[in-house]
Amino acid sequence: MQTKELRLALVCYGGVSLAVYMHGLTKEVWKLTRASMRRHSPDTALPPARDSEIVYQALLDAIPGLDLRVICDIVAGASAGGINGVLLARALVEGHDLDAVRSLWLDGADSDVLLDPAAASRSFSKLWAIPLVWWVRRRGLAADDQAQVAAHAEVKRKLSRFMRSRWFNPPFSGAAFSGLLIDALTAMAAGARTPPLLPRLHPFDLFVTVTDYHGAPQRLRLHSPREVIEPQHRLVLGMSCPGDGDERHLGEAGELVFAARATASFPGAFPPARITEIDAVLAARGAVWPGREAFLARCFPGRADPANVDLIDGAVLDNRPFGPALAALAGRPAHREVDRRFVYLDPKPGMHDPSPQTEQPPGFFATVLRSLADIPRQQPIRDSLAAIDALSARARRLRSIVIGMIPLVDQAIDAAIGLRLLLLSPTTARLADWRSRMNSEAARQAGFAYGAYGRLKFAGVVDRLASQIASAGQIDGEAVRGALWRHVKAGGLAEPEQTLGKAGPASLHVQFLRQYDLEYRIRRLRFLIRRVNMAMAGTNERTAAALGQVKAGVYTMLGPHVALMQQDSEAGHLDTATRAACANALADPAGAMAAMAAALDLRTLDERSDALLTALLSAGLPRKLRRDTLAAYLGFAFFDIAILPLIADGGLDELDAIKVDRVSPDDCMALASVGGRQLKGAQFMAFGAFFCRAYREHDYLWGRLHGAERMIDLVISSLPEAARPAADVLAGIRREAFAAIVQSERAHLHGIDDTFAALDAALAD
Repeated sequence: MQTKELRLALVCYGGVSLAVYMHGLTKEVWKLTRASMRRHSPDTALPPARDSEIVYQALLDAIPGLDLRVICDIVAGASAGGINGVLLARALVEGHDLDAVRSLWLDGADSDVLLDPAAASRSFSKLWAIPLVWWVRRRGLAADDQAQVAAHAEVKRKLSRFMRSRWFNPPFSGAAFSGLLIDALTAMAAGARTPPLLPRLHPFDLFVTVTDYHGAPQRLRLHSPREVIEPQHRLVLGMSCPGDGDERHLGEAGELVFAARATASFPGAFPPARITEIDAVLAARGAVWPGREAFLARCFPGRADPANVDLIDGAVLDNRPFGPALAALAGRPAHREVDRRFVYLDPKPGMHDPSPQTEQPPGFFATVLRSLADIPRQQPIRDSLAAIDALSARARRLRSIVIGMIPLVDQAIDAAIGLRLLLLSPTTARLADWRSRMNSEAARQAGFAYGAYGRLKFAGVVDRLASQIASAGQIDGEAVRGALWRHVKAGGLAEPEQTLGKAGPASLHVQFLRQYDLEYRIRRLRFLIRRVNMAMAGTNERTAAALGQVKAGVYTMLGPHVALMQQDSEAGHLDTATRAACANALADPAGAMAAMAAALDLRTLDERSDALLTALLSAGLPRKLRRDTLAAYLGFAFFDIAILPLIADGGLDELDAIKVDRVSPDDCMALASVGGRQLKGAQFMAFGAFFCRAYREHDYLWGRLHGAERMIDLVISSLPEAARPAADVLAGIRREAFAAIVQSERAHLHGIDDTFAALDAALAD
């Protein structure tokens, strides 16, 4: 059976109280990935599947001739989307229960719950403000909003209390908000748990955007003057999980709560987020945050008082965080054929329509408010789409290069090693000898181009080594980089032409790479996995099974390399002596480099990898498969010489075009006759769902229904044309998912009987 991965990079927009609708959308992403995980964990004890998850699993099982795995490995969010992104990410990485946070949105996202007690007014206070409140209601609200005030006593009561709260101070409580988030994480951990919803060794990245109110001082190097300092207000809080085993951990509760609280700190509604607020909330609950200092050092480097940095809503400067998600694509391993999608959740695309032009220019207050609040949030994603198109074009070029080079590289291997590759069983000594021989042959055949490639690779290794040493020694990175470059040039290490000279593999240049070039080894193993995937396409079941064992073995080899890369980026695993040598790097760069070489110990890692690969190739693998696999491994140097210059600004292991899909009420037409396109939370400047539980129930239910429709669309669109169901069959699949969701949620939603009645009638047709 052909194998394929549908990989989702999720970008979640802001939307204030439309966060409730987005919870419904993200829940369906979670349900789909859970259904996919179940198909690949048949021997694991799992909680029973529920509602739409059952339909998704049946859909994946019924695809003819294709084993499709769905994963979500990148999540980026802003504001309301950031909160949902944090909760979804934890469910994906740690296998927690996202159903358990339903009450966060239905009960907790209420203006009375969020209102700061110090800001709330008694019913008879501020009598002088009542006429102003009624004027705002009648004149300052849209017609639909006025109708909702008149129709719902709950809306009228809560809106009045909200508007008569303390003026010129945030009406909502940051501490109450943080407490709700802690309760949500606790409920998730107490719910039914599954294994992580990602393949082993597959990385995961979460990003939430925030706005640094005061700005972090950034030193910018110019020609004249030499240096200037400017404040940086745009900030991304990132959390990564490298995928180093079955036990995944995204982050401690304190940092997850702070990220969600900060990204949704809507200006004027909530006070700015501070670490000290999270400290107080955790202390009141008797909770601890062991990694607090490491989190502060990572997110606020160089700040004198990071615990009191003020952060406000991430949507102020970056409401559509495609950038961090795009950057995370670098180095994504290709387990099999990949269909990469960027899926962005836009809860109310109509909110971004251009304001109508009139004969009169906009007034003073309208101009000020729109320039400060609306326009920065509403910039189109044209630049992001252009960046995605550029990545897709590069992926197509890389794939074409690899496929075109394979016959030529095979010829070079045959000429250099010949029948020995086919007839002799590999040993660690033979593997090392053949690899060295093919590396030298690749350098020789590349001619003058090898000098450019060698310098590019060498520069990358030196720069990364400088960053590691600077981080471990807590010293200036630019100064360390200069010291290292002076040392390697003086020692004659920076000359790739040595590879072609008499010393060859024994040259100082090659010895340096053997000590420090971890990235090359990772690229080689991932390339081998990609070649195995290509070989599996269209083969019979027996051959595919044999190649699957090869791929599993290569992933076992890759694991320690990935773990070592993650450790090196953090530098927290280094012992005291190594950190001391790094701290003295400016005076003794050779000593710092030697200490880092000992910490990396790549020679031992190479020996273990060679032993694993030798055992893998000798374990009854058919001779032809053994030869082809070994040729892919030995020939990597040829491909790296051609490809590295194209990916030097960030590795790109996925060699297929990237597609972009939107999920919004405007894109979901299967139940359009029933409603759902007009979300209740969009009222009152997107604060509507805070004032009425029935509004939240309405938006949450439609979020699930719309999410189910679009998740099914995504799965179907990833299939070959011949495997896609007919229109009537597709309609039946959607109807099953809708019916399962309605039946499941009926017990939890008690204020939208009319909506349930309309849905029952539509689904009964």
